[in-house]
Amino acid sequence: MPTEVAHDKRRLTRARGAVAAVFCVHGAVTGSFATRIPWIQDHAGVSAGQLGLALAFPAIGASLAMPLAGAVSHRFGARTALRGLLALWTLSLALPALSPDVYALCAALFVYGATAGMSDVAMNALGVEVENRLDRSIMSGLHGMWSVGALLGSAAGTVAAHLGSDARLHHLLASAALTAAGLLACRGVLDLRGSADEEPPPRFALPPKSAVVIGAIGFCGVFAEGASLDWSAVYLRDVLGTSAGLAAASTTAFALTMAVARLAGDRVVDRFGPVRTVRVGGVLATAGGVLVVLAPHPAAAMAGFGCIGLGIAVVVPLAFAAAGRSGTNPSQSIAGVATITYTSGLIAPSAIGGIADLTSLVVSFGLVTALAFGLVLGAGVLRGSVRGPAPAAPGASGTQSPAPAPAPDLPA
Repeated sequence: MPTEVAHDKRRLTRARGAVAAVFCVHGAVTGSFATRIPWIQDHAGVSAGQLGLALAFPAIGASLAMPLAGAVSHRFGARTALRGLLALWTLSLALPALSPDVYALCAALFVYGATAGMSDVAMNALGVEVENRLDRSIMSGLHGMWSVGALLGSAAGTVAAHLGSDARLHHLLASAALTAAGLLACRGVLDLRGSADEEPPPRFALPPKSAVVIGAIGFCGVFAEGASLDWSAVYLRDVLGTSAGLAAASTTAFALTMAVARLAGDRVVDRFGPVRTVRVGGVLATAGGVLVVLAPHPAAAMAGFGCIGLGIAVVVPLAFAAAGRSGTNPSQSIAGVATITYTSGLIAPSAIGGIADLTSLVVSFGLVTALAFGLVLGAGVLRGSVRGPAPAAPGASGTQSPAPAPAPDLPA
């Protein structure tokens, strides 16, 4: 028996490392795209309002496609489903830069969002399963690895922007490299499969009220994250008149603070608790938003974006934890929170663009600041994120999931 337990522990450790690598690859796609948005905007010849409209299409694609991911995982198994969905996501990176006008850009971003949502569902479901079997918090660290990937992708994008390289070539090369890395990482994840007589998960189910309340907190955090990640470079270029290289560097700085805070997040939450952590983080993010809005110099704005990243970093993992321990159906609760928060992250860029077109980017980030303050007011709903007893141990083979088939989960 001790030998079997040790073997199972090693298998789960390998699975944790593999899913962490998947998170890293997923984040790298987002970082690679975000830093080249100004180039894509200029290449397609679109205004800030048109760019905001185009950036709504990832939300539409994700909303329509996310509910399908659970059924795909149930039919093909979690590992095969993740392998295919992640490859579609990494390959979709090449599409936006190839778009010659706003119509093609909208179509490309629809595919980009659909593949992002489905792969996000699959990898987060596996992350939650590994956390449950290990009986210790790992989700903040996994999301930290997503931020590390975003940092690496944005760093490469910063270099490419500084050199004035064509984003079409940049994204084609990045897409090929990340597809290969993703396929390699997927080899080590858990191969969860539902039983033969198990009903496939529903394509749509209304979330319980508890999930809606938790999702509201996630909405505030993810909105600030999506807005900062996709618009920080444009903000520095258009509002403060920086160079393309320095503007792209702001996205890298934001991704860096997110990565550091998430990698340290599990220990911070264990020491101070989820409510206090999010409340203090909300204060920091609000202060960062004020600094961005009032910044007279690019350095001040970059510091503000960094404060936003530090303040909101652990909101997503804690929303996961709270949802998984609320209501009578944890999977349904997580799916509900996932839909709210993921939609927030994809709507945020288009909302920022629409407000900027009507007023200014400064006013847009005033909204981000207000939502960051919402974390201070609503942090109390995360009291349910304290871990409970471990679930039953899996079988020796590890191929049979003790829980229902993976349901849609929260983005990175």
